[in-house]
Amino acid sequence: MASALGAPVVFGHRLPKDYLPLALQDQDPFSLFSKDKEMVVLNDRPWNMEAKAHLLNDRITPNTYMFIRNNGRIPEAVDANTWRLTIDGESAVSPKSYSLHDLKTKFKHHTYQLTLECGGNGRSEFNPPAKGNQWTVGAVSCANWTGVRLSDVLKDVGVKTDAVYIGYHAADTHLSGDPKKEPISRGVPLAKAMQQETLLAFKMNGADIPLAHGYPLRLVCGGWPASTSGKWLNRISIRNQVHDGAKMGGSSYRVPCETVAPGSKVEEKDMCIIESMPVKSLITYPKSGALLKKGKSLTINGHAWAGELAVSKMSYSIDFGSTWQSCQLEDPANRLAWQHFRATIAFPKKGYYEIWAQATDSNGVGQPMVLPGWNPKGYLNNACHRIAVKVV
Repeated sequence: MASALGAPVVFGHRLPKDYLPLALQDQDPFSLFSKDKEMVVLNDRPWNMEAKAHLLNDRITPNTYMFIRNNGRIPEAVDANTWRLTIDGESAVSPKSYSLHDLKTKFKHHTYQLTLECGGNGRSEFNPPAKGNQWTVGAVSCANWTGVRLSDVLKDVGVKTDAVYIGYHAADTHLSGDPKKEPISRGVPLAKAMQQETLLAFKMNGADIPLAHGYPLRLVCGGWPASTSGKWLNRISIRNQVHDGAKMGGSSYRVPCETVAPGSKVEEKDMCIIESMPVKSLITYPKSGALLKKGKSLTINGHAWAGELAVSKMSYSIDFGSTWQSCQLEDPANRLAWQHFRATIAFPKKGYYEIWAQATDSNGVGQPMVLPGWNPKGYLNNACHRIAVKVV
């Protein structure tokens, strides 16, 4: 490291295991974050990476294919032995601070498969273009998360009757280097915070959470924009108002309360905070561009999810949405986990085809075939996913 940096690493003996200094982080993000070389880097300041659809074929997303969405700098020199989580705020009865050992020994552990999707997943399709990372379809994952229920910890602290929201605070630092600025500090209504699946997680897929995904402690709020699942968590505020932290106002993670024309300017008072994510699906096998011999059938599979709801029906079309056929759809492993689907398709003759996938949620709302309503930041694109197939 000293040779690569051109200087000795002062306090290098205190570097956490597997930690790479920031000065070296620009060199190889795939090695740095243990990601597959097919992952797509959208930004390096801060780091943002997404998967391609076919990389997400695993039923439970491994780290190597999990998207990264950062707003600031990954914290340096994380020491789990001295890490503490403070719970305070104007609506906390008795503010408390917990070590990781406290959390792990005082409260019951729970494991859930939880779907996390960036609110801007699919942004690249919007026109006029929306500012921000130009995500295609790969900013989504469903891993096994293990931790303690946030509700159990909040009950231990005590929640006043005027509480309406929680806000999170974390150890990542602002890109400007200003210690007074938080890169992001979002939150959720108290009802979401008290759901049994909302976790203070310390493990992902049975191992310590990778640093890029929030080690040593992360809030996980499945089914809502992944920005509500704060990484490197060191404080939670119990609020008597909607949390007003960084990226809670303006157009951040908000959409117009009413439909607007593309390109419109929308006043902040007319913007609503995104909560449950919309119904969506992804064909993960085969890879788009597949070649198939005439007379052979093709089995497709993928995942579908619907925020707080379940997916009730999954369909596919090979005639550009004119007709739809049913897929086999599995129940979720638990609430807020994505659901797996599969279908075997026969093609009538040689030629070019597109397979379109459409999920319908438990309220009967299906994915739109084309881009949904425009919004200034390009959030919530849940148009049908499609892949190309050629029969030869």
